Amino acid sequence: MIEGIISVGWYLILIGVLFLAIETFNPGFFLGVPGTTLIIIGIVSLIVPDIFSSPLLIVIAVVTALISAGLSVWIYSLIGSGSTKPETTSKDSLIGKTGLVIKEVDSNGISGKVRIENTDWSARCGSGTIPTGKKVKVVFSEGVHVVVEEC
Repeated sequence: MIEGIISVGWYLILIGVLFLAIETFNPGFFLGVPGTTLIIIGIVSLIVPDIFSSPLLIVIAVVTALISAGLSVWIYSLIGSGSTKPETTSKDSLIGKTGLVIKEVDSNGISGKVRIENTDWSARCGSGTIPTGKKVKVVFSEGVHVVVEEC
């Protein structure tokens, strides 16, 4: 019976390590907390083989998960605490800004493309066409595209 429990402990450790590896290569997948919890429960089960038959296992799992979650949040906050704030752009904030046509803009559809502050937007113009390379100004914004006029 003890050999079966010991192998379960090793399996838990291996699965935990696999979860941590996945989290390392795909940050934000949120497998670090369960991975850490599985590793700790696996180690505890190797040290105390009868732990699986004890209600103490639930307490250890919950406490370990809470500590792991707290540490993960703290580590992510350190990693992501750069001095730059996340950039958000609302459709109304584009009105009046200038940009550059990177794909010909016409009035028939939104297949045209303009670059405004290093971001590409689908665009159309009020009438006619605006060729690539021309400077434009945003006069209106509709959903995910902008309406521009040549400057």
